[in-house]
Amino acid sequence: MNGKGMRIAGLLLLIGALVAGCSSAGQQATPTPEKQETAAPATPAAEKKQQVFRANLTSEPTTADPGLAKDATSGTIVRATFDGLTRLDKDSKPMKSMASDIKVSDDHLVYTFTIRDAKWSNGDPVTAHDFEYAWKRALDPKLASEYAYQLYYIKNAEKVNKGTAKPEELGVKVLDDRTLEVTLENPTPFFLELTAFYTYYPVDKKVVEANPNWANEAATHVGNGPFKMTGWEHKSKIVLEKNENYWDKDAVKLDRIEFAMIEDDSTALSMFENGELDWAGQPLGGLPTDAIPSLKESGKLVVHPKATMYWFKINTTKPPLNNAKIRKALSYAVNRQAIVDNITQVGQVPTMGMLPQSMIIKPDGYFKDNDVETAKKLLAEGLKELGLSSLPPITLSYNTTDRHKKIAEALQDQWRKGLGIDVKLQNKEFKVHQQDLHELHYEIGRIGWNADFNDPINYMEMFRDKDTGNNDTGWENPRYKELIQKSYLEADPAARTRLFAEAEQIFMDEMPLIPLFTDVDVWVQSEKVKGVQVDGLGFIDLKWAEMVQ
Repeated sequence: MNGKGMRIAGLLLLIGALVAGCSSAGQQATPTPEKQETAAPATPAAEKKQQVFRANLTSEPTTADPGLAKDATSGTIVRATFDGLTRLDKDSKPMKSMASDIKVSDDHLVYTFTIRDAKWSNGDPVTAHDFEYAWKRALDPKLASEYAYQLYYIKNAEKVNKGTAKPEELGVKVLDDRTLEVTLENPTPFFLELTAFYTYYPVDKKVVEANPNWANEAATHVGNGPFKMTGWEHKSKIVLEKNENYWDKDAVKLDRIEFAMIEDDSTALSMFENGELDWAGQPLGGLPTDAIPSLKESGKLVVHPKATMYWFKINTTKPPLNNAKIRKALSYAVNRQAIVDNITQVGQVPTMGMLPQSMIIKPDGYFKDNDVETAKKLLAEGLKELGLSSLPPITLSYNTTDRHKKIAEALQDQWRKGLGIDVKLQNKEFKVHQQDLHELHYEIGRIGWNADFNDPINYMEMFRDKDTGNNDTGWENPRYKELIQKSYLEADPAARTRLFAEAEQIFMDEMPLIPLFTDVDVWVQSEKVKGVQVDGLGFIDLKWAEMVQ
């Protein structure tokens, strides 16, 4: 996800209110006439306190449509309001969810899913047709789903997405309303992890076809997940409530989730400390970096490792950043250790490659951190190749949070002192920032990438083609592409790793992005919050969350 930026990808808080709760007649004995004289007056319903979870989203979700979701914030909303064939447990392992049974052929190419008897939040039945429709919709070039490539493991999916095969040739067959047969291009050991990812979620065909903007407002949003959207005040607030039509509703303890949308991390932390929020920080929002030491010292700070990289992507299509030596010079001159020691401060690991620590191929990296002397040499060579005497001012863009701002300022200072480069900073609202990256309206831009599943291919296939949905760099290399395609067919783990190693070497030689560190999630939460699942990929799942009074 972004921020795919990503294999990966979470967290939430609630408000207290009183409502009447019901108990069935079978649970209470009817008093006998003799006992009625002394018994307390019976009440038709016992009052219970609503479980409300309140948290902050640093930015507004770009969408609540699983076919279009591409960032961690949108993913949080989609994961709460939809359910896939599988769902990840706390260890990032897939478990059956909308699929009550899964059969796999001996050659590991055909998966047969039995769909549960379930309903959409509007009462429509969820059927195998909804999964088929959703996947074909995401592959339709007209939708322009940036995550369509995650479906390429299905037979003919890439051809369908690129218009060289018809939708009916996709390896998905509805055998009946409750049975979905999926044929893959090649054996894919992590396929059941993929079916837990939101690009594989179903959508209600009737709803989608009736209103193209169905996912943009609470009044028209329909999901099949633990929660339903009941309020969306854009750039202000999102409200989710327990979905009474969810197939596993008895496992859902929260009655309501309230998300604020406050960009300022200090304000969000103050609200938490004042009891107005139950959760502050990642993976939903951020914490002010200045507050990290005291929160850590107090024991309130939760630090959670995850398979996430913090990058700065580079637009390789325009001079002077079309020169690989200049891109490498910028990357080599970064002092990552200083950034994690003085800004992030909670165990992030400087990483001189494209992969996070959980799937790293070359632990020592492809270059030295803070290698300013080599950077100066590369910069001089790159300028000579371009016929320039000096580098023109470069703009570095980032989306609004305290941490992103301070990291951007650190890079600005390091490049000025080490390379004599004039760097201008540009702060944008996240949705605008992300769209500008995708349209290549930037020079150097911050992004994080949460793994969707813990395998190098989740990162590496993103850059296979320059027009892959989440590439955003304009970079492409024929040999790199060939290696990634070979990896799809390679069954031997050691040989597959060798393909990845060669591919990553090419990538780092050409440096279409600047890697900084393998990230962690940090947050503070109320003592009342229990059961929020933040897995090793950085995904937050509120299905099992509860507020203990």
